[in-house]
Amino acid sequence: MQENPESAVAAPAEAPAPARFDTLPLDAKLLRAVADSGYLTMTPIQAKAIPIVLQGRDVMGAAQTGTGKTAAFSIPLLQRMLKHENPSVSPARHPVRALVLAPTRELADQVADNVKKYAKHTQLRSLVVFGGVDMKPQTAALKAGVEVLIATPGRLLDHIEAKNCVLNQVEYVVLDEADRMLDIGFLPDLQRILSFLPKARQTLLFSATFSPEIKRLAQSYLQDPILVETARPNQTASTVEQRFYSVTDDDKRAVIRQILKDRAIRQAIVFGNSKLGVARLARAFERDGLRTAALHGDKSQDERLKALEAFKRGEMDVLVATDVAARGLDIADLPAVFNFDVPFNAEDYVHRIGRTGRAGASGLAVTLVTKSDARLIADIEKLIKRKIDLDAFELQDSRPPRFERRRAEESEAPEARPAAPRPAYRPPAAPKDPFFDKPYEASASGEAPAWEKAKAAAPTVGKGLSSYIKPKRQVAALFGAKKPASAEN
Repeated sequence: MQENPESAVAAPAEAPAPARFDTLPLDAKLLRAVADSGYLTMTPIQAKAIPIVLQGRDVMGAAQTGTGKTAAFSIPLLQRMLKHENPSVSPARHPVRALVLAPTRELADQVADNVKKYAKHTQLRSLVVFGGVDMKPQTAALKAGVEVLIATPGRLLDHIEAKNCVLNQVEYVVLDEADRMLDIGFLPDLQRILSFLPKARQTLLFSATFSPEIKRLAQSYLQDPILVETARPNQTASTVEQRFYSVTDDDKRAVIRQILKDRAIRQAIVFGNSKLGVARLARAFERDGLRTAALHGDKSQDERLKALEAFKRGEMDVLVATDVAARGLDIADLPAVFNFDVPFNAEDYVHRIGRTGRAGASGLAVTLVTKSDARLIADIEKLIKRKIDLDAFELQDSRPPRFERRRAEESEAPEARPAAPRPAYRPPAAPKDPFFDKPYEASASGEAPAWEKAKAAAPTVGKGLSSYIKPKRQVAALFGAKKPASAEN
């Protein structure tokens, strides 16, 4: 085990990498599945990583997003597990042998789809487990036996604690989007999961970004790893046009609408930093007449998958999302990505704009920058090692909003505005009621008022006592009351 990340053995550059999948020592069933997927030639990361994984070595693979990293680890692992392939229905004959950990539910589901696609002509079983859905179907599938388990850390720990799966026969571990998996937020769960695995295993780490800190941390999980890089670390795809516009918070939505209109962009992902902000922005785009879906952590997994599938089918114009959609999601021919908010972590910028310009296609990445984003932009410059130029953006509808126009009118010089005469102050008139306003008049008949009559008619209780003292309540003789002396006589 090596302590210095720079001491990781680099892949030999002089060995020519095979360009076609059929030149690799792969089983005919896997080659048939790859051909069914429409793949003939390998991407650079696949050409470099697959032969090394087939040798059983630990690998740290760094490549730009959209270059086929999922196939780079799943195809060779399936090849190595074919020796365990069997038609038995016994769960004991199908233990978990490969564990793939992903940071988000969407990425885990996408990796599972690819694994099933490559293994469809084999008898190897695969399963994906993630939170936000019922555990019972996942539990039944786990107890039936699977060779490849794709999971998010939180839900996998739930199944481990419930004793739904046993990981003591795992031979291969993959950390997809490894920089996020080794982040401080996931690290405690990751360490707990790895404690249940055998020490002797092959470990693969794949990501688009590897900071020096992450490389140092990864050394504790890999044995004599080979570092495979197909581009400069943290480099953005050259096929993506990156634009940075200096705007105000009030103009951000209008800028996005105008760019969509001017460039005739049919679909785009708009990234925000907060779940509440994403929800509000999605409703605002809906009011603007755009078909919009929101994707963030407060939505149920069913809602998130439905929104993502609707966007992939082209039923939505704009997908407003937090960084749950920034990593690993493969959306074919996505023309544009907008950073409504500059990401807090510079690495997330690389992953966000990697949703467009995938598989060699061209794409547009627009970042809207305000004055308060100076530090975040400096972090991105440091990461991608290039100077960022901020461009001004002129909106076609230059008329300010209503409240700004009112503020401008109020701030005009007094001589520039016509002086309007002020009406004199008039106090409100008091309410009038002829019955209550007339003075008191005595009755013409001379009779005493009703309240005086009632006072005079009140019985006298006793000498020297006030007329307002109530007399003692009389009780019927039936209940033992004594008769008055006058009644006895």
